[in-house]
Amino acid sequence: MNKDLAKLIIAENQRLISSVTFYQRDYQFDEQLNYVLVGLRRAGKSYLLYQQIHTLLNQGHSINEILYFNFEDDRLDSVMVDDLDLIKTSYEETFDYKPFIFLDEVQNVDGWEKFARRLADQKYRVYITGSNAKMLSSQIATTLGGRYMVKEVFPYSYTEYLRARNIELNDKNAIYTYRKECLKLLENYFTFGGLPESIDVQNKRDWLSNLFNKIFFGDLIARYNIRNTEALKTLIRKLAENVKQASSYSRLANIVSAIGKKINIETISDYLGYLNESWLILPIENIVAKMADKVTNKKYYFIDNGILNLFLLDSKTSLLENIVAINLSRKFSGEVFYYLSGVEVDFYVRSENIAIQVSYSIDDAETRAREVGALSEIDRHLHPSRLLIITKDEEETLQTSAGKTINVLPLWKFLLVVDNKSNGVIN
Repeated sequence: MNKDLAKLIIAENQRLISSVTFYQRDYQFDEQLNYVLVGLRRAGKSYLLYQQIHTLLNQGHSINEILYFNFEDDRLDSVMVDDLDLIKTSYEETFDYKPFIFLDEVQNVDGWEKFARRLADQKYRVYITGSNAKMLSSQIATTLGGRYMVKEVFPYSYTEYLRARNIELNDKNAIYTYRKECLKLLENYFTFGGLPESIDVQNKRDWLSNLFNKIFFGDLIARYNIRNTEALKTLIRKLAENVKQASSYSRLANIVSAIGKKINIETISDYLGYLNESWLILPIENIVAKMADKVTNKKYYFIDNGILNLFLLDSKTSLLENIVAINLSRKFSGEVFYYLSGVEVDFYVRSENIAIQVSYSIDDAETRAREVGALSEIDRHLHPSRLLIITKDEEETLQTSAGKTINVLPLWKFLLVVDNKSNGVIN
């Protein structure tokens, strides 16, 4: 890279960001802190940077105080850590400000964390994004030395999705005012997910397929130098088909080996790690399992319903459980588990002490008895403060065998309750 190119890109980005339109998301930044934003490609990390830049502009700052650089610009070739200083120097030769620094997809630069630490030590305000969970590795965390706050960026919540379609639910009655529109949009959100750029795309399935190929070949095959591409693709497909079930390393190794090339448990473990590091999957542990089983026998959900739906034929029950997993993980990061000990309960949120079953419908008597029985069992062991059953459309109140209340909520209401929760138990 040379200075002329760096100056050109900085100026172009200032013009772009000044005119860009975006939907306000439910993320807030402390102006005294530095941030690392991490998450799946196209989850909206760049637009959160734009949002923060416009916040600064609305506070009276000049666009010339902004140094925004996207390291996925196709004009950049083999950016090295020394180029980061060159970018900063190029800005300083053009403007007489101490800039707010925004480094987008900086994980493409080896050694970026040392530069980021130096910026923080020099009291710059810095915002960084990345699409690889290795940005959270212990080595990088040690280098950054507590100088940055980490925010995980998920696809749109249901509330954000509605807002992007100009439906603002500012009071309790708004959902009923816009009920028809909200339920129609829920079907799109349920089927095609909440990745921000997909909202205005006509052929969403093609767009999602192209995105998956970009993640598969760019973030997985190329980054980790994977040779057995068919084995990895088979693993992803089998995780999607079994999204509601716990899967051990050995079971997955046997399934993949039976379809294609033989693959061992160690490779399965590596592949699952790569999928997690690329933010494609959400692993969830059994809250009551022994330590070894917690690691090797997890449930694997997908970070977005639209991507999961690429691999499904009969999708409605899997998509329902997956969308609940996404929204719980967004709100209660690190606190979401499943329960398996005699019976299985789909989700247990430890910090809230809530047990949740997911069932597309409980109209069938056998299904109803099974879901109530599972919640009755977990109630005897973990004593949750609340018991929920999430359905696609149904709402009522049930009781366990011990007389404890079970609230049955339709998906739309559950999503809005989770979105609007700030403190305390879901209610």
